[in-house]
Amino acid sequence: MTKTIYNTYKSHSVKLANGCDVAYIDEGKGNRVLFFIHGLATYALSWKKNIEYLKDHYRCIAIDLPGNGASSHGDYPYGVSFFADVVYEIIQKLNLKNVSIVGHSMGSQVAMTTVIRYPACCNKLLLCAPAGFETFTSFEKTIYHSTIHFFDFFSSEENSLRNVIRTSFYHFPTQANEMIDELVGFMKNYPLSEYRKMIECCIKSMLNEAVYDKIPLIKQPTLVLFGEHDALIPNKLIHHYSTKHLAEETVKRFPDASLKVIPQCGHFLQWEKADEVNGLIEKFAIA
Repeated sequence: MTKTIYNTYKSHSVKLANGCDVAYIDEGKGNRVLFFIHGLATYALSWKKNIEYLKDHYRCIAIDLPGNGASSHGDYPYGVSFFADVVYEIIQKLNLKNVSIVGHSMGSQVAMTTVIRYPACCNKLLLCAPAGFETFTSFEKTIYHSTIHFFDFFSSEENSLRNVIRTSFYHFPTQANEMIDELVGFMKNYPLSEYRKMIECCIKSMLNEAVYDKIPLIKQPTLVLFGEHDALIPNKLIHHYSTKHLAEETVKRFPDASLKVIPQCGHFLQWEKADEVNGLIEKFAIA
């Protein structure tokens, strides 16, 4: 099934075994597939600036994770492992071959979990500002839960969502307002309590479904990208080391990984430094 949303893109959908309809963008052609997974509380078009360039060279598929964007919302077990199973099922249903999985933030933790659970699902892994590198003790998790008011993450005011997205940038690009407006529109299509529950479940899952100890199991060649001025990773209230330090130390755990830290850039690096990120993705995926 296809329908026109997301401006000029057509949104397709695939029904999973659990009945969930997952919306996705499918642009470009070729025998190499880039499979994009968005981060917390965003959607497929968080990759818009990348798809616009990369679709000339690759088949680009970007999904709305369940509970986000145009995908089904419902009583699903939202979390990293659930989303990893969703990613694998879509790859199988679409019969995708020669796949590189590209994740952003929570989507990177989902990507790592997917390849750990299903090692043959892709050839390469690209992680943009990945969640999952940072580890938390039980005490630190307690602090985290006490300092983040899950139910205030999205209040009835649109400004709450706008402020969360804005903190993801080092220099906020005005073009991102269009993305924010569309996210607000999706949020208003569903009961706010349902959306808040999904967000809370995802945050808890990122804390409790750690991948750090399992990183050595990831055999795929991996490219890790971070913005030097990432305001979200690591958590500045709990961990007082730099993003670069976290990235350099964690990349050592991969059997085959390289790291690029992008200067003058925040957490939403695929928008803020799209040209540089596109060049890095293209060079890595084609090698």
